[in-house]
Amino acid sequence: MLSEDSLKKIDREVLKYPADQKQSAVMAALAIAQDEKGYLAQETIAAVADYLGMAPMAAFEVASFYNMYDLAPVGKYKLTVCTNLPCALSGGVHAADYLKEKLGIGFNETTPDGLFTLKEGECMGACGDAPVLLMNNKRMCSFMTTAAMDQLLSELRGLKS
Repeated sequence: MLSEDSLKKIDREVLKYPADQKQSAVMAALAIAQDEKGYLAQETIAAVADYLGMAPMAAFEVASFYNMYDLAPVGKYKLTVCTNLPCALSGGVHAADYLKEKLGIGFNETTPDGLFTLKEGECMGACGDAPVLLMNNKRMCSFMTTAAMDQLLSELRGLKS
């Protein structure tokens, strides 16, 4: 189900915990699986659970609790906008509304070309940099004015290939 490379990465994560607590690596293992597959299908979650020696439902509970995990396909670029109160008071809601208008989609939707998915996120720990968004769970974008969002979208569209 998962490539040899992904399994090696999971093995490195497992080594961070006592031998009898392999399941402690579930968050990292799910992230590795998602990086390989693009999202976490039920069978992918079950494969991760099996590899870690835990119940599939326990792994699913983790995957469904945290918004960094995608249980359905997303666009090439997942943009998660923080709308928690500190960000909301500093333009987070405006940033989200601007992206909705600019992309022609709402939260949890993907543009018809499959390029962008827009998500609403919880606190990202960068309240002083608001409004913030997270791209593909990896790149934090701070101080997202309309000009900064236009620049980001233009940059990502240029990387489309």
